[in-house]
Amino acid sequence: MNGVWPWIAVALLGAYHGVDPSMGWLFAVALGLQDRSRKRVFAALFPIAIGHLISIAAVVALIASAMGRGFVWLRPLGAIVLAGFGIFRLRRPLAHPRWVAMRVGFFDLALWSFLMATAHGAGLMLFPILMAIPAGAAPPMPHHHMPMPPPVGHLGPLTAALVIVMHTSAMLLVMGSIAIAVYEWIGLKILRSAWINLDTIWAVALIAAGLLSLVI
Repeated sequence: MNGVWPWIAVALLGAYHGVDPSMGWLFAVALGLQDRSRKRVFAALFPIAIGHLISIAAVVALIASAMGRGFVWLRPLGAIVLAGFGIFRLRRPLAHPRWVAMRVGFFDLALWSFLMATAHGAGLMLFPILMAIPAGAAPPMPHHHMPMPPPVGHLGPLTAALVIVMHTSAMLLVMGSIAIAVYEWIGLKILRSAWINLDTIWAVALIAAGLLSLVI
């Protein structure tokens, strides 16, 4: 996976997290409906995105540090962790943080989002993508001279930051769009008749990503 494809994967994964109601949009809509305020929906989205970003950043930093040290066991270990966590999510799909009440502030929402993203292994899913991004690479930009990309095996701070920002931006955009659409037009009743078990899909995706990590 070279060139633009890892960056597309980073954005698509962020978009998937935005679609997943357990990652925040459902909470934001519930808060908005409770206060009968569109502003409450918007106000909830940003701390949720920040909590998600911190969780993702922590995982990316750990992976980047291990890649920089040249740990030869990083790929098989990451694959085992991914697949193992996916199996755990299949066996324990309801293992979510449950301590947050409906009266929450900015910090409460950010902390809840951080715990939810961490509990879901959101950052872990970036592992196979990070392993495929050339060292020091940035999203391809049109220019006259195309330098040769550095070899895979090291993730610089700028590249890591771009991954985190791109992923979270895609998540926030999709999450916000769905939250406003549900609040304004669709309503929560549709969830009773059109519910998709995203927890199971996510668990299977974690296992698949672990296997993919061994072959990319």
